[in-house]
Amino acid sequence: MNENKYARIGKEIVDVIGEDNIETYVHCATRLRFSVKDRSSIEDEAIEKIEEVKGVFYNAGQYQVILGTGVVNKVYAALKGSRPDDEGVDKREETDAPRKEKGIRRAVRTLADIFIPIIPIIAATGLFLGLKGVVFSDAILGLMGLTMEDIPSYLPALISVLTDTAFAFLPALICWSAFRNFGGMPVLGFVVGLMLVSPALPNAYAVADVNSGVDPIMAFGFIPVVGYQGSVLTALVVGYLGAKLERKLRAVMPNALDLIFTPFLVLLTMMVTGLLLLGPLLHLVEAGLITVVTELIGMPLGLGGLFIGFLYPLAVMTGMHHLFIAIETTLLANTGFNPLITLCAMYGFANAGVCFGITLKAKKKTVKVTGISASITQLLGVSEPALFGVVMRYSMKPLYVMIACSAAGGAVLSLLNIKANSYGLAVILSPLMYIYEWNQLLAYLIVSVITLAAAFIITYLFAVPKSVMVDDQEQEMLKTS
Repeated sequence: MNENKYARIGKEIVDVIGEDNIETYVHCATRLRFSVKDRSSIEDEAIEKIEEVKGVFYNAGQYQVILGTGVVNKVYAALKGSRPDDEGVDKREETDAPRKEKGIRRAVRTLADIFIPIIPIIAATGLFLGLKGVVFSDAILGLMGLTMEDIPSYLPALISVLTDTAFAFLPALICWSAFRNFGGMPVLGFVVGLMLVSPALPNAYAVADVNSGVDPIMAFGFIPVVGYQGSVLTALVVGYLGAKLERKLRAVMPNALDLIFTPFLVLLTMMVTGLLLLGPLLHLVEAGLITVVTELIGMPLGLGGLFIGFLYPLAVMTGMHHLFIAIETTLLANTGFNPLITLCAMYGFANAGVCFGITLKAKKKTVKVTGISASITQLLGVSEPALFGVVMRYSMKPLYVMIACSAAGGAVLSLLNIKANSYGLAVILSPLMYIYEWNQLLAYLIVSVITLAAAFIITYLFAVPKSVMVDDQEQEMLKTS
């Protein structure tokens, strides 16, 4: 029965858009995204009346129908059916759609495709780090009448395996994902990344520590050679170049030699390029980027947090927020902390508060149904149904409230120097990124709740659109009169 329901929803959407009007379609976490020939021929209201549809908008050349987490996968599967011969079509359409994007938008989308598979690993590592900080804190050990000397030596070692592995081999993960996205052999990319952090090289963190006594290897007397632990930019560029080189070699290499000599040449070329040529230069660029972002966040009077809290909702609206993932990964790998996600997270709380405010005060039944679902979805970390389906749908005033509350929350957190030790956890799960220190967790919780409450109260009192204050019966009477 449910399968028939989702097939019906998909058919109704396609019927309104027009089957001949659709070039390709793909889906993301919450939306069906259609590349269409004629956007003006689509009746938005007709699609919004379809069951489970939470809103529509047009962006980046795609007509996007918001269905929400879980629902979108089922509708997409119903549209595609279970025919095995569709798999090739799906793959082609998924790769063709991003190619229609150009310039910086395409670059940002590519960055997102590379980093999104890595996010769960970093998020889990951050949670392990937080739990390690809690379990081994003096307060917790004191409650049990223990000190660190009482802990068996093997236990910290085993926990370090959980907390250190992902960051120690982060370049390998990035190169693997880059090769996968740019058409290379992922396992070859993984080995290229492992070469960047080979144990034969001086550890980058040890070299950076002036008290370690570890010095870089000097190649040709002037090129410093070190491992690139935590170097996101080097891994990205090497992964991109390696995948492109592999594809070119496979196009010209005789079949009898391809199996051995293509990997041989890729590994050799990328080792020289990564360790001797690009690595030292990109490391300087990366260090400069970290300095700029850190200085911005640390601006006096919380101005940096105010700016980032203001900017991030706009980035989400335009699809540019994926760029933040690369910066956050760089910060985490080099400093162990991620203050950027702390400031960006206020967008989720502000968006949820505004959505709740509109939903609870609205008289229109469809708004209440959509708003409740969108608000809960936002609390779980997916913002598009609330942002596009409720907050921006009826008036700009709720959007202004949301951006203002996000900026204010970011400013306060910046003043308090609150910073996460992970990323990938949003809204109600985000406090887990601060359990490594109780005062960080408490401050984050207080500011988050105040941001959500302020957005809710201001919206409820002053920013609920008039169009949602007319119930369905009154609206029908107005239409007929």
